[in-house]
Amino acid sequence: MENMNGSGSVIVQKYGKILFAIGVLLAIFLAVLSIKELKSLAYIGRDVPAMNTISVSGKGEVFQAPDVATFTFTVRDENLIVSKAQETVNGSISDILAYLKKSGVAEKDIRTLGYNVYPRYEYKSIVCSPTYCPPSDGSRNLAGYEVSQMIEVKVRKLADAGKLVSGVGELGATEISGLNFTVDEEEGILREARQKAISDAQAKAKQLAKDLGVRLVRIVNYSEGGNYPIYYNKGMAYGMGGAVAESAPLAGEIPTGENQFISNVTITYEIR
Repeated sequence: MENMNGSGSVIVQKYGKILFAIGVLLAIFLAVLSIKELKSLAYIGRDVPAMNTISVSGKGEVFQAPDVATFTFTVRDENLIVSKAQETVNGSISDILAYLKKSGVAEKDIRTLGYNVYPRYEYKSIVCSPTYCPPSDGSRNLAGYEVSQMIEVKVRKLADAGKLVSGVGELGATEISGLNFTVDEEEGILREARQKAISDAQAKAKQLAKDLGVRLVRIVNYSEGGNYPIYYNKGMAYGMGGAVAESAPLAGEIPTGENQFISNVTITYEIR
């Protein structure tokens, strides 16, 4: 019995040591896993820099016929009495606005860009004799007050654009500039051009990755520029005096064409 008890104790001690060793190894293994997990937590929510990247550019173009025309006009007058100059300007503006509204231009499409009142001075003239010219003392006289008002008009019925410009000039506008044919809601057109540019860049990136024998992982950078419309039909500008130039086109003779909207994007991909 004593021998059996002794051998049993030896077996228990032997297996105990084995279990202890296994426990130690398991503890070490779990500790290593824990350390790796703790290290990985440091990167969660952070942007890990990409080591290998490629960049591609894409371009998108959209052509759209204009649906509005815009032009600006200014009425100005000068008088030694400010109220007199204002009265003249206000009278011409009232006549022009009445004409525009009668012609179908909505009130929301007429807005004032600027209203200015400022004095104009003239330096005193110097009377010189054949042998002597006195130096100027720098004094000046008030020549009058200039009052001006600039208004922008948006025309939605393009066929009336030329007629309206002519009518405004006949009613006292001293300066007229335009017409510019544009698209009223440009945001949607520019978005379409951007989408085309992105698709172009993505197709180039896939082909480049295939040629290089690499795999696209993720987008690490994106930039865009050149999102702008190109207006092909700009143009009439009239001078001073209130009369529109004789060469002003009549209604129906203004070709509007199409405007070009361009978007350029650059996309950078991480590759592996």
